[in-house]
Amino acid sequence: MKGEGQILKDFKLRETISRSAILKMFLRKPFALSYTDIETEVESEFDRVTVYRTLKTFVDKGVVHKVLDDGGGLKYALCNSLCNIAEHHHEHVHFKCTICEQTSCLEDVNIPEITLPSGYLPKEMNLLIQGKCPKCAKTMV
Repeated sequence: MKGEGQILKDFKLRETISRSAILKMFLRKPFALSYTDIETEVESEFDRVTVYRTLKTFVDKGVVHKVLDDGGGLKYALCNSLCNIAEHHHEHVHFKCTICEQTSCLEDVNIPEITLPSGYLPKEMNLLIQGKCPKCAKTMV
């Protein structure tokens, strides 16, 4: 797995302390993070504006993508290797565990093709499945 320095270089982003720290957090956590999750972890180092701008830059450049959760909230997850500044390729399923409440990208599970009525032009698709993640399902046995 690539480190934060290489990822920033791959996406032609200048390496700053805030970008490195926030990207390192995404690399450590195998699930989507809310703005609050990120801000809480780095609040002693960076102000709200810096966190917001860093996330916006990461989304705009294709480093992370937005994940909608069941409450209408927004989370962020690392993009796969196909995403770039021109477009995101994250038409995959997201899974939210009803026990630990972590949301994960299921990269190998694609959203099925949907045919919309005439006149509708899709921009992006999101599919959220809820249930028990493998870790929580094991502890319930």
